[in-house]
Amino acid sequence: METDLDTELQPVYRKAVNPTSTGPYLPGAEELKGDFQLDIDVSGLEFSHHPLFSREHVLGARLTQLYDLYLSRQHNNLTGHLTDKLKGLRKAMQDMLGSQGVTEAKQQRISDYTLEIRNTRQLRDSEQEKDRTLLQDIVEVWKEIKALRRSQKYTSTTYKLCYRRENVDREKDEQEYEEEIMSEVLDLELELEEEYRRKLLTYKLQLQEWNAWRNKQESEEKVSKKKVQPKGSNKQEHDDQEYGQSEETLEKAPPKPEPPEKLPLESIEKQIRAKASRICRKPGEAILIPVLYTSGNITPTELCPPAEENRRNEVAKLSFFIRVLYNNKEVSQTEKHFLSSNFKLHFGKIFNLKILNFPQSINLQVFEGTGLSHTLLDQVFIPVPQPSVLTGQVPLKKLEFSSNQRAIFESSSQISPTSGKLSCCASWGVSEDGLPLAPPVARKPGGTHNYRDAVSHGRRSGLYTMNNLEQAAHCQLDPNDPVNTSIIQLLKVDREVINPENLQLEHLQEDFNFANDEELEGSKRFQMLQLRNQGVAGFQNYKFIPALENEVTREMCQELDEGLKEGEIIDTNQYLDADQALAAKHLLKMRKLVSDRFSCAKYYCGPADMGITEMRPKTEILMVNLLKLTKPRRQLKPERRERTKITTQNLSDGDVKVLVNVIRGYNIPVRWPQSSQRSFEDRELFLTQVQVRPFVEVSFQHTVLQTSTAEGRNPSWNQQLQLPVKAPYGSYSASSLQSVRDEVFINIFDEIVYNTEVTDRQTGKTVRTQVEKRWLGFVKFPFSTIYSQSRIDGTFKVNTPAVLLGYSKEENQNRNGISYAWFSSQIQEPYITLFITIEPMLVPAKFIRETVDSEEDESLLQASKEFEKEASVLCPERLCITNVINLNGSEVFITRYIQPLNPPIYLLDGLSSNSQDAMVARYVSLIPSLSDRGLFSASCELWSTCDQFLTHLAGDKADHAVLLCNYFLYIKKRAWLIIGSAIPEGQTAYVLTHEESRYLIWNPRSGQSYTQYDAFCPLQTVGSLVNGLLGKQLQRLVYQPPDKEAAVELQRRIEKTVRDKFMEWRPHQPTHWNRYCISVLRQFLPKLELSERECMAERHCHKLQKLLGDTRISGFPLHQPFSDMEHIIKAVQSTGVHNIQEPNVEFALAVYVHPYPNSILSVWVYLASLVRT
Repeated sequence: METDLDTELQPVYRKAVNPTSTGPYLPGAEELKGDFQLDIDVSGLEFSHHPLFSREHVLGARLTQLYDLYLSRQHNNLTGHLTDKLKGLRKAMQDMLGSQGVTEAKQQRISDYTLEIRNTRQLRDSEQEKDRTLLQDIVEVWKEIKALRRSQKYTSTTYKLCYRRENVDREKDEQEYEEEIMSEVLDLELELEEEYRRKLLTYKLQLQEWNAWRNKQESEEKVSKKKVQPKGSNKQEHDDQEYGQSEETLEKAPPKPEPPEKLPLESIEKQIRAKASRICRKPGEAILIPVLYTSGNITPTELCPPAEENRRNEVAKLSFFIRVLYNNKEVSQTEKHFLSSNFKLHFGKIFNLKILNFPQSINLQVFEGTGLSHTLLDQVFIPVPQPSVLTGQVPLKKLEFSSNQRAIFESSSQISPTSGKLSCCASWGVSEDGLPLAPPVARKPGGTHNYRDAVSHGRRSGLYTMNNLEQAAHCQLDPNDPVNTSIIQLLKVDREVINPENLQLEHLQEDFNFANDEELEGSKRFQMLQLRNQGVAGFQNYKFIPALENEVTREMCQELDEGLKEGEIIDTNQYLDADQALAAKHLLKMRKLVSDRFSCAKYYCGPADMGITEMRPKTEILMVNLLKLTKPRRQLKPERRERTKITTQNLSDGDVKVLVNVIRGYNIPVRWPQSSQRSFEDRELFLTQVQVRPFVEVSFQHTVLQTSTAEGRNPSWNQQLQLPVKAPYGSYSASSLQSVRDEVFINIFDEIVYNTEVTDRQTGKTVRTQVEKRWLGFVKFPFSTIYSQSRIDGTFKVNTPAVLLGYSKEENQNRNGISYAWFSSQIQEPYITLFITIEPMLVPAKFIRETVDSEEDESLLQASKEFEKEASVLCPERLCITNVINLNGSEVFITRYIQPLNPPIYLLDGLSSNSQDAMVARYVSLIPSLSDRGLFSASCELWSTCDQFLTHLAGDKADHAVLLCNYFLYIKKRAWLIIGSAIPEGQTAYVLTHEESRYLIWNPRSGQSYTQYDAFCPLQTVGSLVNGLLGKQLQRLVYQPPDKEAAVELQRRIEKTVRDKFMEWRPHQPTHWNRYCISVLRQFLPKLELSERECMAERHCHKLQKLLGDTRISGFPLHQPFSDMEHIIKAVQSTGVHNIQEPNVEFALAVYVHPYPNSILSVWVYLASLVRT
């Protein structure tokens, strides 16, 4: 037939060739046109075996492998799942046996359940035995490691295995153990009965068959006997023939079935108990959970034998790098990294490859060597990612490799291969618009085409015109059809949307969907449920979510939007530059990491955490209380009773309140006359009037309350104000309350009443008297401080501005009727007496001190803990801290942070010794403060080094104190770090310096100093003094010079933002700005920063009065360090300057930003109001 065919139609035979690519892209394709990016992430390298492994490393690798297997099995918890399944099957079996009536179907179900129970129990027993065997293997390997360390007298690895003991209720455990034994005995009895019943049924059937055969044989024998004996044969032959037939019948006869025997049920319980003792934990025995740490200490090299020393030297000389090959061509490689003692390497390199050809292969080559010579160990092939695999969505994969080369080192006589795991992944990049930068999938040649699809026909002809794309967008293209892959990719790039309504595999699915995807994405309730289920910070404790969408209030929606913005978006307009925004974002990431790390410690609760119980009273206390009953009662003597602390399980909005008891004030600034009242008669009239009428305004979480108005510079109010507390997302747990960042602002105002006749623009009525309030100063307390201390009681200094126009800090009085003191060289500072608490009294958040990895020697750590115990016994009221946790989560000695560090040279040039102290303290106080308890939700207390503190530009009180103490040590001062308690900070850190004849206590966050006998010093108790040891900080700090251009730009931005906000706060009145006064204030603000403020105040006030004439001026400059724009706006709004209702009032606003090294800024905002008289 082949010879008859045409030559063109004859078949051609060719050798079959396997394809070189199994990915979505075909080899030999043409070059790509467009921007396509492939990201290859090479994270790290970990060796599972190496020729330089010591015996301890081999055992350590085995221990790590077993521990990883243990964690995987504990995570899967297959034993627990099988146990729960077994309990459910037994419960169903009991219900079935308890029901009445026995049918064939029920009997079959009982048989099925019995078989399933037996299989599940066998699997459960097998998994239990595996768990126990694995735990025993871990213990045996750890014992071998310890024995090896004792025999060789040195340590080569950092592995340390500890056991966490979890006690169990012995009675309950024994009861569950016995119940399990009896349940298993019952299961086996049912199984044996079922098996006996099945064997008995089989026996009856076999016996019935055997009896039938026997009856048949007997009937045949009877018939054969009745036959006549044939002629010519004798009787003997007939008997022999009959005997032969019977013998042949017996050989073919089946054996008689024997009845089944019942197994003894007495030995079942004994067998089950023997098995349980082998694979289960003894009842009442504590649960041991192994924990593998890698924080152990390695013996120094100089203390090791020569062989070990040579091995470590060879390990230190080895270096590795990874070479990246794309389509078998080298494109890049990592830097060389030297091998560490734990045989792990971290590269942390992401290669962004702009590809021009279709990817066929991606492989990574591992090179090892010493010096300049390196050899190829092995290469790892990474599969070509699918177009849907994008950067940031694919996890790292550990790909194993093994070297075929066998290396021989001087310190190791054995020849062994090298093996390990390389952590890497490959993915396609994403453009700025969120589009994948993956090339279209190449179509295989010879594929079938659907000629009924006009768009596919145009694809084959190569016509990619806009008309075809528009037609394809309206066609019913199936995105799952491989034929349409290229056109679908083009439509995605062209941002066209394909309507998949007509491509439904289940056309009735829409009828059963209670909501479509758009409704789910737009549902606020569904978003709250998702965030709470994912455990997002702030939403995991959300207590109440409405059952219906229309019940979600506007406040809940605002909290949802604010929570999402706070966790994901960093507004760069709130900060100086992009560096500060990145530092703020880094702090948010650190907050999440630290919260995740320490959250597990919250679940280990002791008996004291389950309830609040009072201590058992002593006999002496009981006798004293009994004697009090016999004393006569005094009706007028108040008795103070201690309030009982309650937990926060059943609290809701409105149950928690902040009680602020405003008692009295001291040295409140008084008014001083304007320039028009300089005559003797006007002064006498002014002095006869009330010089100040102060009242207190308390604000917290958009709630503002105020006291009544008093008179005089030493007023007495004695009023209690109650402000409701609204916890975030309605959760009143301890961690949620501790994370509240709101502050209680206590502002002091002066109420001034003017006699005037003015027509109100809104009501049209004539107002004869007008009330104006002027801001005098403030005190603020963070809510977290009030919550952690339960109450704040004392006399506090009022923060007043450096200049207070229209007021004096010294009382205006007539001395002998002749002279008047308008200013004084010794200015008395104002104070206010307050009592603040929370009602009801809540249990504060427990400070978690979890056991973490340490960088110190174990013997020193043990000695420090013993020192803390001894100190707590000798001085139980003092706070003694020897170890702290750094930002890496490791425990270090507190003395490591104290060492001399250089301040900026810019601060010390041309200043005396005392001026240097004040300037250095001021520089430290200008760094924004941020509480660890507010940042990490009371999880822990983290200490950062000085370079980290200056990089983040935000820190806790301890960070400020450490930096100030180190600066004082650098300028040759005797300085110590004070750990104690202060009002209102609570547990805090101050700095102590020794001068020539006295000691000074420095508040690092305000820059003020106090003598050791100062009664108004905030520091109340001193727990311990800390000096320096061998520090781990940098020997010298590097500072960036002051950026004056950035300060000018920030100054312009702050002034514009505050001016816009100021006009927003006055929606019904026009806001007029006095340009001339603004220019005067702008000239004065730099002098406040660089000169003595108190000396400048008098000259400034006289100059303003002289320039502006008969104008009633009130105003003040606000000063604070720059952290973000929001704090400045809140400070300006709290002064209430915008609330002045005078029709002819004018305002003045000036801003000055003074730059310091390292992007530390001092911000001055001058506010003033002017009314023509």
